Amino acid sequence: MGELSAVEDDLRLYDDFVGKLSDLEVLNGLAQEEDDPDTAAEVERGLADLERELAELETRVLLSGPNDSRDAIVSVHSGAGGTDSQDWAEMLLRMLLRWCEQRGFKVDLHEQQEGEEAGIRSATLTAHGPRAYGLLHAERGVHRLVRISPFDSQKRRHTAFASVDVVPVLDELDEDVTVAEDDLRIDVYRSSGPGGQGVNTTDSAVRITHLPTGLVVACQNERSQLQNKATALTLLKAKLAELEREKREAELAAVRGEQREVAWGSQIRSYVLHPYQMVKDHRTGYETGNIQAVLDGALDDFITAYLQWKAKGAAVDAAANG
Repeated sequence: MGELSAVEDDLRLYDDFVGKLSDLEVLNGLAQEEDDPDTAAEVERGLADLERELAELETRVLLSGPNDSRDAIVSVHSGAGGTDSQDWAEMLLRMLLRWCEQRGFKVDLHEQQEGEEAGIRSATLTAHGPRAYGLLHAERGVHRLVRISPFDSQKRRHTAFASVDVVPVLDELDEDVTVAEDDLRIDVYRSSGPGGQGVNTTDSAVRITHLPTGLVVACQNERSQLQNKATALTLLKAKLAELEREKREAELAAVRGEQREVAWGSQIRSYVLHPYQMVKDHRTGYETGNIQAVLDGALDDFITAYLQWKAKGAAVDAAANG
């Protein structure tokens, strides 16, 4: 039913686009026949709207992976840079939340670990929306910030790092991913941060460590310890499934002799606030000077550039392998 809904949505958008284009063609003919500048201006506005819709349709075409249509589990972690990196992690989280809000995605924030002085050490959320994983996958990797540190009394320039991890929400996890109880260390603790009544009153938050891999997940937004444990286990299974997929891809790459750098843990994008302002994606080369808009969630151009770059790389690989 989910697949059918997605296809019907694609067809609806396509039919709507074709209808609008046909209407503009008629309107353009009238503008030329009557030499009407007002009608011509209306045609121009309509074409600008259609250009944006066409970009959205082209993005949908690029999202053809088996999990691209699924919801996404997103984790943000501070890295090297001390307090600056924790502040940067919080800025990244806000950026992603604003993007989800602009897309109309529903977000469940599962946990948020506050930093020692400012910012956050980590946060995990699930984004629910059409093609959430396919779009947000573009943000996976290490993000680098260069700025005058607000935490440095001498106002020196600092570099901070934070990472974003994105995995798809898989419906069949319970059947495909089994986790032995002996492989888990389960810790309970008191929830922190906003959450209404009931938060901070009991040790209901749950942190699960998968001992064989070292993966750690946590959940604190549910009312009961049992609910938090169930959600945390789902998050863990999703990450284990993605880890297994990466392992298979790495094995295939070794067989094919590919030498391309693995994206996991590598720096994908730089955000420079000083001495100039620029955001640049190191994979695609796409950049913009409007850094405030990007930090406010304007990620669509970066995501589209990544999807085009990824599709081009897949086409080159396909040609090289016959």
